Amino acid sequence: MKVELRTDVLTNNNLSADFNRDLFTKTNTLVVNLMSSPGAGKTTTLCETIRRLSSEFKIAVIEGDLATSQDADRIRETGAQAVQINTHGGCHLDARMIASVLPEFDFSEVDILFIENVGNLVCPSGYDLGQTHKVAVLSVPEGNDKIPKYPTMFMRTELVLLNKIDILPFVDFDIEMAKKDLEALNANSSIISLSARSGEGFDTWIQWIKDAYNACQKQ
Repeated sequence: MKVELRTDVLTNNNLSADFNRDLFTKTNTLVVNLMSSPGAGKTTTLCETIRRLSSEFKIAVIEGDLATSQDADRIRETGAQAVQINTHGGCHLDARMIASVLPEFDFSEVDILFIENVGNLVCPSGYDLGQTHKVAVLSVPEGNDKIPKYPTMFMRTELVLLNKIDILPFVDFDIEMAKKDLEALNANSSIISLSARSGEGFDTWIQWIKDAYNACQKQ
């Protein structure tokens, strides 16, 4: 017996994503969906990013975790508004979760919204949240096999932040190989190498955000 499924299983998610995107577009809000495996340094990178941008932009964060508000608390210490979503075992945020917390923000007071997704290199890549850009964070201790082993994530992101380069002398990671692996999967993506601890490479990342924000205002 053959059963045809004619309805996209992500239909409800995509409807919510369209709702979110419409709101973000109307309010000229740049929305960046940050994804990575656990421990890649998303929160530390985000905290440093906020510190460097806060004098020029009004920033808010949606924080996704299975449990606790530890990362959201760290974000709030930078002065940015942070709203916590706990998935209680779910491996990703979806557009309906995002839509449910949007009323907590006054978008006349938000220039840039960062969504820090649940730490996972598989599930988050498949869900449109209505974001402007998808960015993956990869850390050098994870090794060179992550890009080819998790192709869907890197095929669907526009930028890879290669984090923790301050410890490159102590780990076995080849940046040029990572660039070649990424280009083979997604020629439209690129890598920015940085360290959230030392600040190396951060100027390039901050400029990328500013360029993305300016492009968002011209839509």
